[in-house]
Amino acid sequence: MTIADIKKTVEAKMDQSIEALKSNLSRIRTGRANPSLLDAIHVDYYGAMVPLSQVANVALIDARTISVQPWEKGMGAKIEKAIRESDLGLNPASMGDLIRVPMPPMSEERRKEMTKLVRNEGENSKIAVRNLRRDANESVKKLVKDKQASEDDQKRCEADIQKLTDKHVATIDQLVTAKEQEVMAV
Repeated sequence: MTIADIKKTVEAKMDQSIEALKSNLSRIRTGRANPSLLDAIHVDYYGAMVPLSQVANVALIDARTISVQPWEKGMGAKIEKAIRESDLGLNPASMGDLIRVPMPPMSEERRKEMTKLVRNEGENSKIAVRNLRRDANESVKKLVKDKQASEDDQKRCEADIQKLTDKHVATIDQLVTAKEQEVMAV
């Protein structure tokens, strides 16, 4: 493995950490309805637990209501039960074969809890990025020790990896700040 390979690998892994953070943040509830909120819900489908999106069409009716349209008639009750039992605090209502999931307004206390959760996700992502930096620096040191790279190359590479780390940490901070503002908006 060369220094260039180490840089490419660490950048790709840091980008994956950012994508994972975006995915996790999309599941955190805000005041507005968002279909990705129901992505984590799994439904019993003939004995197998499958994601809700594989047994129903999930869409927005308006800013505060999500609609769930099961693809099979008998799935409505199971979907309703799965949504109700999730830890999202939602109360679905059936209207024929359409399930409406109204988003109740969040209290100030609940909003503050959600911002703590957002910050925690951001901190976990920063830790992951810093761990990737440490692993990359150790790989470069091993190359120098094995006489496959010079100490000057090591210093340059460590500086480049630090710049990558700073860039990704700044991106994480921006995502967390934007999500906090979204959560606190009434």
